[in-house]
Amino acid sequence: MPPRFFAPALTGLDAPVRLPEGEAAHLSRVLRLAAGDTVAVFDGRGAEYLARVERVGRDRAVVRPYERVASVCEPAVALTVAPALLKGRKFDDVVRDATMVGAAAVQPLTTARTLSPPRDPGRWSRIAVASAKQCRRAIVPEVRSPCSLEGLFDRDRSAVRLLLAELGAADDRAAGFGALAQEPRPASATLAVGPEGGWSADEVQAAAAAGFRIVTFGRLTFRADAVVACVAAILLYIWGDL
Repeated sequence: MPPRFFAPALTGLDAPVRLPEGEAAHLSRVLRLAAGDTVAVFDGRGAEYLARVERVGRDRAVVRPYERVASVCEPAVALTVAPALLKGRKFDDVVRDATMVGAAAVQPLTTARTLSPPRDPGRWSRIAVASAKQCRRAIVPEVRSPCSLEGLFDRDRSAVRLLLAELGAADDRAAGFGALAQEPRPASATLAVGPEGGWSADEVQAAAAAGFRIVTFGRLTFRADAVVACVAAILLYIWGDL
C-alpha cells in the first residue's frame, strides 16, 4: 500500500484536497514525495481513496483522489472508553492503543484520585490520527474534553455501561466478562476505567447507583495505561469484532 495521509477536507473522487500542514510536511520533507506520486488518503469518517500528488510545497501539498478503496471494517459495537486521566504522558498511550483496538470515542475522566487536566488536550486528537494512520483505520475516534465521573453518569446513553474495578474496591458487586458473551450484542457500550490509585469506594457505589455494571479483570492488578486496551480488546472479541 502507498503512504497514507489524513485529509479531513476530502469531498470525493476527482476533487483536489489540500492536506493539513503536518501531513503535508510529512509528505514533502520526510517521505520526499513529488507530483505524480501515488498516496492513500482518508477523511477520519470512513472514506478512503487512492490519490495522486498534484502540488507540493514546503508546508503545502494538494492531492487528487482517483479511486475509492475499501477501508478496514469497523467494530459493530460503538465502544466509548472512558479512562481516568493519568500522570505525565501516560494518557497518550491510552489514546493510541484505544484507537488501535477500535474504540469509537475516548472520554477522559477526572476522578477523586486524578490530577488536573493537561494544558494541551488537542494533543490526544493528533495522537488518535497518527494511530489510525498506522493501524489503517479510516475512522478517527472522537477524543472528547475531560469531564467528571458524575458528568459521565449524566450524559452517557450507551446500551451497556461498565465500570472496571479491582476486586478489593468492587466487593461482591463485581462480575467477570463471561456473562456478556451470553447476552445480545449491544449497539453501543461505555467502559469506565480508574486512575493509578483506583476508584474510591464512593465512586464505585455511585456508578452502581447510576446503572453501571461493575466488572473486574481478575485477581491481578494491571497498569492503568495498559488495562484499557486489554479490556477493550476482550469486549470487542466477546462481541465478535476481533
